[in-house]
Parts: sequence; C-alpha cells; structure tokens
Amino acid sequence: MAECHPVGFQWVMEARLRGATVVHVDPRFTRTSAMSDLHVPLRAGSDIAFLGGLIRYVLENDKYFREYVLAYTNASTIVSEDFRDTEDLDGVFSGLDPRNRSYDFHSWRYEGADVSAPSGLQEQQFEERAETREAARGEAHGSGGADVSAEPLRIRTDETLQHPRCVFQILRRHFARYTPETVERICGVPQETFAKVCELITENSGRERTTAFVYSVGWTQHTVGVQYIRTASILQALLGNMGRPGGGILALRGHASIQGSTDIPTLFNLLPGYLPMPHAHRNQDLETYIRAESARKGYWSNMRTYLVSLLKAWWGDAATEDNDFCFDNLPRLTGNHGTYETVLAQLDGICKGYFLLGENPAVGSANARLQRLGMANLDWLVVRDFSLIESATWWKDGPEIETGELRTEEIGTEVFFLPAAAHTEKSGSFTNTQRLLQWHRQAVEPTGDARSDLWFAHELGRRIRARLADPAYRERHGLDDPEMDRPVLDLTWDYPTEGRYGEPDAEAVLAEINGRDAEGRPLSTYLELKPDGSTSCGCWIYCGVYADGVNQADRRRPGSEQDWVAAEWGWAWPLNRRILYNRASADPSGRPWSERKAYLRWDESQRRWVGPDVPDFNATTPPDYEPPPGATGPEALSGTDAFIMQADGKAWLYAPSGLVDGPLPAHYEPQESPFTNLLYGQQRNPVRSLPPPGRDYFQPSDGERGAEVFPYVATTYRLTEHHTAGGMSRWLPYLSELQPEFFCEVSPELARERGLEHLGWATIVSARNAIEARVLVTERMKPLEVQGRRLHQIGLPYHWGPNGYSTGDAANELAHISLDPNVHIQEVKALACDIRPGRRPRGPALRDLVNEYRRRAGIDEQTGRQM
Repeated sequence: MAECHPVGFQWVMEARLRGATVVHVDPRFTRTSAMSDLHVPLRAGSDIAFLGGLIRYVLENDKYFREYVLAYTNASTIVSEDFRDTEDLDGVFSGLDPRNRSYDFHSWRYEGADVSAPSGLQEQQFEERAETREAARGEAHGSGGADVSAEPLRIRTDETLQHPRCVFQILRRHFARYTPETVERICGVPQETFAKVCELITENSGRERTTAFVYSVGWTQHTVGVQYIRTASILQALLGNMGRPGGGILALRGHASIQGSTDIPTLFNLLPGYLPMPHAHRNQDLETYIRAESARKGYWSNMRTYLVSLLKAWWGDAATEDNDFCFDNLPRLTGNHGTYETVLAQLDGICKGYFLLGENPAVGSANARLQRLGMANLDWLVVRDFSLIESATWWKDGPEIETGELRTEEIGTEVFFLPAAAHTEKSGSFTNTQRLLQWHRQAVEPTGDARSDLWFAHELGRRIRARLADPAYRERHGLDDPEMDRPVLDLTWDYPTEGRYGEPDAEAVLAEINGRDAEGRPLSTYLELKPDGSTSCGCWIYCGVYADGVNQADRRRPGSEQDWVAAEWGWAWPLNRRILYNRASADPSGRPWSERKAYLRWDESQRRWVGPDVPDFNATTPPDYEPPPGATGPEALSGTDAFIMQADGKAWLYAPSGLVDGPLPAHYEPQESPFTNLLYGQQRNPVRSLPPPGRDYFQPSDGERGAEVFPYVATTYRLTEHHTAGGMSRWLPYLSELQPEFFCEVSPELARERGLEHLGWATIVSARNAIEARVLVTERMKPLEVQGRRLHQIGLPYHWGPNGYSTGDAANELAHISLDPNVHIQEVKALACDIRPGRRPRGPALRDLVNEYRRRAGIDEQTGRQM
C-alpha cells in the first residue's frame, strides 16, 4: 500500500501513531512492510489457506462475535440436504458437471428456498442454458443480490447453531482441515507467526474494537480471486467487523477512477449501477428481464425502477411504455465478451475492429504476445493515449517483428493513433476506493490534437448520427432499413459544449447521470425514482450527486471544519453514505455495540436512526420492525436486516447463489504450481476459465511430468515511480531516472543457486515466452519452506515495454490466460517459471528457447487442462 497507494497510506500511518497495529501479509518485504508492526511473507497463491486458517482459529476458539453473527449473518440458516461440500467430494462441491466445467447450483440452496442463478446466468433459465453456457456470469448484482426466493417462514433456521446443516456447522466442518500445521506447509508461514496474526486480529475485534482488511490486485488476479475476497468477508462477518467504523474490507484501486469504471462500467456484462446486461434470447422483453433479475426482498426488487430510469436517460422521449422504454435497443450478450475472449475472437477473425482508450494490452495484459498477434489480425485499431505506447507501434517495432513471426508489410491492420488529453486538461470526476466521487476541474486546455475521452465519444456519436440521418449518405451506402438505426438516432445527445474545441460540459453529463423528475428537476435520492418512465437517471447509485442542482462531488469543506466522517468532502454513493451496511454498527435493539465504536443508534424520541452518517436502510424503520406477510421489496426487510442488498438481508457466510465456483472458498493451487494441493485431491479451480487448446500453453504442476522445469514462483507488482503498464510514466524523464530499467528481485540464496549477479542480467522463462531483466539481489525476497522444500519467489514489476525513456521487457509476456470464472480476471500474481543468468536470445532464437523449455517439460496443447 505504501508503494502503490502512498496517498492513502498516510492515513494508515496516522492510525499507527494513534496506536493501531499494522500487519502486512505479502510475499515481498516492501515499503509497507518497513512501516508495519509485523510482516508475514507467504507463498503467492496460497492466501485462501492462510485466511481459512484464521477462520478455523476463530471458530474453534469461540472468538467470533456471537450476537453479531446471530443477528446479521446467515449462520443459523439451514442448507438443503442435497448439498455436498468439498469435505465430502475431495475438493469439489455438489452439482459439478466435469464435461462442461460448470456447476449446477441448485443443491447449494437454503432448505425451503429456490435460489436464483449466479448473477448473469439468471436469464438463461428462460431458455436452454447450454446455448449460452459460457456467458458472463459474475458481478451482475455487485453486492450479492442474487435472489433467494422464499417467504421468510419457509427458510428454516436454528438459532442454537447446532443443526448439522446450518451454515455455522457447515463452516466449521469446511475449515476444520485448515490447521496451523497445514497453513505452514501450504503458505510457508511458521506456526508461531501465524498464531501471532490470529491473536492480533481477534484481540482487535468485537464490541470495543474493529479490524480492517485492505487488498488490491494481489488478491484479485488469481483463478480464485473472487473467493479470496469471499474468504476475507467470511472472517470479517464472524468477527463483527462489517458495517462498523474501523472495519470492513477496502479494495484499493490502481487508478484514480477504477471504482468509477465499474460503477458506470467499462465491463461487458454490466449496465450502469451493476444492472445485469441482458442475454440474447428469443421472445425476451422488459418484463421477462425484470422477472429474471429482480429480487423479492430488499432494494434489488426495484430493478424495474432502476432500469426504466436508465432507459429514459439514454433515449428520452423515444422511450415509452408502449415500446418497453426502448429495452430492445440494449445490446445483448451472446457469450463471454471479456478482454481475453475478445483477443481470441481477433485471432479467429470474428472481431474486426478495436478501440483502446487508455489501455496498453501489448504489454499490459496477460500473454502479451497473444494480444499483439490478435491486433495483427484486425482490420482497424484505434489507440487513444498520451504517447505512442506499444499498442500503437507493435506493427513496426514489436517483439514479433524481431522474431520474424510478423512482417510489417504483411500486417493488414490500419492503426489510428489519436492523442488524448490528460486529467489536468479536462474536467470530470474520480471515484475511488471509498466510493467517493471527487470533482476535478480543467487547469489548462489540451495542446495540439489532444482531446478528452468525453470529447471523443461525444464527437464520434455526433458524426455517426449525422451520417445516419443524411438521406444521401444512406442511399449511397445502401442503408435501406431506418428502424435498424433508431437506437443510435434516438439517443439523447444534446449536451452543451464549451471552449474552443467544443468540449462537452462534463457537469451536464453528471446531471444526466444524477437523474431528473418529470419536470426536469434534479433528483436528490434514488428513492425518488419511478418505474413508470416519469424519471430519468443514468446510474441509480449515483442519484443524489447533483441534488438541488449542485455538484455535490465538488465540495471541499476542510476536515477541521466538520466531524470525522467528513460528509462534506466530495460525495459517496449511495446517498453520500460513508459506511455501507451501517445498521450493523448497532445491536439488534438499536444501541451501539459500545460507546467507543458508536456510529448509528435508534432514537426513540425522534422515532428515527441518528448518527454522523446516512443510515443504510430506511431511517424511520424501528429495530423491532417485522414485515407483514407477503411484503416485498424494502418493506420485506426487518429492522435487523442490516445487509439490505442481500436477498435475505444477511451477510453471507455461505453463498447459496451468486458465485459460479462454489458457495464457500476452497484452497486450490494456481493454474501452474510447483506444489500439490495438500488439502484436496482437486488440484486447481475445477471451473476456471480456459481458452481453446492451441491458443495458450500451460505448464505442468507438481506431480506431473516436467513440473521440475519450472521450479520457481514469480509474482508481479507495482512501483511508486511508475504507473500500471507505463503509458503515463515511462515517457517522463524524472520518473524514468528514478526507475530506469526493468528488474527482477531475487534472494541472495537464489542468486547463488542460479549464478545470478547483482545488477547483471537474468532471463525468466515460462511456457509462453522469455524475458530479460536486471538482477536485484535483495533480502526482501525471503525463501520459504513449503511442503518440506525450499521455495524461491521472484518479484517482477510490470510497468515496462520497449517504448519510452525507461524501457525493458514486459512481465506480462510470461503470463497465461487461465481466468477466474466469476469475473474473468487473469492470474498474474502466482506464476511458475525458471530463471537463468544472462540475457535472453534475440530474433528467432527467442522462440527456439521457449520451444526447448516446452519440449523439456513435455508440454502440449492439453497440458494443464485437467479439471
């Protein structure tokens, strides 16, 4: 965090000065480790075993917050008798279809309930699921809103937590094998160190104290990345650390607005506000979608309200009840359209054109060589960036030109490079880790041909619309079906512009996102949205950011002039709420768990909840409220249903729906691992996403012939001096002076073992490619004892490529594209590899080296594809 998020880390340091204990769990000793009370090195890819051990400690030693767990989690809920755990099936859950690498989730349901499909699969129940089996399946509801369809009285519970099929007992059995001895053997963490972590976390959790977890892509970029966070959420819910000040799980973002780019998404399977993108089915209309995606209980029951208001924001007067508010205008998913699937579509000649806006896959995505080969098979490519990044120049100076795999004169891709404006040259918002929108204003006009992304999108749309509306153009190009173009022509596109370049007014876009009522007045809360088309809103969770016609994200009241919650600095979605699920900050009767950790409380005299934050529920719902029979929507939430976006109002220790790889986390080894899974016979995530054979090559894991060829583990990471794939930093001379070359971090012991010299060269090899790096011999890379063997790990910063002032090979050349099946993210934090002294070969000899490694390891198209 100190290295990659130094601005945020200042608050960690302030907390430490006030007595907070900082524990840093990381394979490397970093700047964060240096400022922590305890650094715990562990094997990359083993975090579920580590966290699972913590959960076992909490359960076996009665360290869980019992009152909190009973009131606010599903611990007492009884699960279907059809469910079988990894304990019963040696590492897989009931419902596994080995042939199709997928789970039938019905046996995971609560007893007495029908559970909706994992978010994104729900609509497929209306047609044959096989038609779109590989369609996007994760993230569609964001906060676990997949439905649990049953009346509360039908879902059986056991408040004693003794029923063998209640979630609490399932949890105990599931994590029983995650002993300190097992944690040590899998993670390489000594038992005494692990015991110290257990004590620190549990002693700092309960009524009087809370513990926070902070993570970033070190957790997400795995084939079980989503389950990493699920494991942490189970632990935090057991300890009572969710919805309370000083608690929670904080996802640090690697860019100023990564959170914003999922809220108003650049993701293929979501509409703004985490609404699921519809699938392509016959006879599908708005009502079919609403029935499929709405929950019976809680705020996801208002799906129609959110979607209709979005459609009105996009198509205005053209969206009417008679035409389903233009629901048919929305694109439809026909499968997985993620970034890696798109590359495969390029190679297959299906994807013909590609826009890259602030992305540099030629060095920044896994298996970078495959990315470049895909782009070489396009008809056209548009790159918008500050500098001539590698994704704009691969066709003339990329690695495949040097190896002879590509010839510039034979590449048919037409590449357009359009310079982009920097954040100082445009106005707009950043949405960060805290869901906090902060407005920034333009400081200077962009120079030359540089323009903002907002200008580009607006201008492109304006020109396309003008051509489609021109009869002469339509006749010239044979466009004889005007209805086909109505979705584009009917878009609301009347944004005011300003400045010499005609820059769209960014605040006008924010106002559209905020939403308006039937008279055009700004809305103040998503509770004002209507399902009848009388309101418009570009993103329901952002409703209120332009309340009263004022840009709430532009507020900058100093902290010294307000309370510690600082509600007048920027605006946090939803409704400027700073802690989600904050009903859990008080006990079931409405009293704070302790005065030391007081946040919200029920004020009987006012008949409402009071405190420094906006209540994350109806502010006038008393703690003892019980919904009447047949209640639906928010009215179906009781006064103790703190987790309002969950279908049952509870924090899910066990997920009966919403995930495609299991209702509980289980430790699986990475796609490529020097070690066998000690916990189960199942080595890898059985439903991980794999490309077709021949597109990517995988290495054997421990126990398979040839695994010894790749005995080390590499992990990628960021540096303070560079940013992501380097497009924003490698062209800056000051930063390039600070970090001038790509390097690898190795321990002195590994350096001796492999003959590596400090500041000399090393070649790192995988089944995909080989790269060279300067050698940094450092004690920060500590060897670990794992399964009775000495493990060396190699640190690889991923900022480099051949362009710019600071140049070097890209770490992502080594990576494969075996993906997490929920969100389709790559596994680049735990890669098996080899390292050898000296520089890599040049020209065709580079591919010869990689092929020789494949031959030695016995790698073919089927290696590593076992379920």
